[in-house]
Amino acid sequence: MSSESRTAVVIPAAGRGVRLGPGAPKALRALNGTPMLIHAVRAMAASRAVSLVVVVAPPEGAAEVKTLLDDHALPERTDFLVVPGGESRQESVRAGLDVLPPGIDIVLVHDAARPLVPVDTVDGVIEAVRDGAPAVVPALPLADTVKQVEPAAAPGEAEAVVATPERARLRAVQTPQGFDRATLVRAHETVTDNVTDDASMVEQLGLPVVVVPGHEEAFKVTRPLDLLLAEAVLARRRANDGF
Repeated sequence: MSSESRTAVVIPAAGRGVRLGPGAPKALRALNGTPMLIHAVRAMAASRAVSLVVVVAPPEGAAEVKTLLDDHALPERTDFLVVPGGESRQESVRAGLDVLPPGIDIVLVHDAARPLVPVDTVDGVIEAVRDGAPAVVPALPLADTVKQVEPAAAPGEAEAVVATPERARLRAVQTPQGFDRATLVRAHETVTDNVTDDASMVEQLGLPVVVVPGHEEAFKVTRPLDLLLAEAVLARRRANDGF
């Protein structure tokens, strides 16, 4: 991979992770004895194209996150910054963008709750941006049939199906999502409504977003069962290649 463009990663990690239950913020939950955030940072820093990782921490926990990064072995070729986040994910990503130095041309935005992304996926996203795409998302085809429904008035009530989208045209989007820096900054300066992810903001600018192959191990750790699956993936990696 050429070094013509410098790449930074912004990892918003200020969320509480309610669905994982009470306790530490989701990004700081242990996975194989190591905070999930550290796994995510290492996954991004594994790419030789990444020169800077910005972790956006809970406002009251920025010092703790800085200590975590200092205490864990991370690649020396990659620089790290920790900044306090905002009330929303969008505000936190913007906080990360605001501290990027000059010379960064490509920005990846990565979920701290996706700790096991393979480096080939990271490099694939970066390469697609380098090839001229203003926004790139890794994604997988859907295995399940999807139904569009009329949402119930109350939790637990039956919902009426209104359509069955064509599954072949649908993709489950993952991270890291990659962007031309100027495009992402413009999106955060101008788009405030209907924000589901950073790529959706670029879509609202009328610019193209392209999909590259994702990976089944780039799943999001949201519920306790996901933690068990992540532990199993790490165990397999250790057995296979000493990860």
